[in-house]
Amino acid sequence: MIRIVLPSPLRALAQVGGEIGIEVTGDVTLRTVLDAIEARHPMLLGTMRDHTTKQRRAFVRFFACERDLSQQSPDEMLPATVADGREPLLIIGAMAGG
Repeated sequence: MIRIVLPSPLRALAQVGGEIGIEVTGDVTLRTVLDAIEARHPMLLGTMRDHTTKQRRAFVRFFACERDLSQQSPDEMLPATVADGREPLLIIGAMAGG
């Protein structure tokens, strides 16, 4: 079970509290995890990545094991500690301004 921590607005939209757990069969990549999240919580479609292009939304970041994974290929394998549930995948809403 892959553990995911969503930002507060997405937790409210999905009507979940705290962490969510997602099962992924096959390779554990950012793409397969996001596909599984959106399949289980369809109200999150389009919130983390574009509906059509599947590109990451500009103000959404992905972190695991103290590393920013936001710019890596969505098909790159996630760290083993995320794949086996020891560490969570953090989805963070970035902030901008001055």
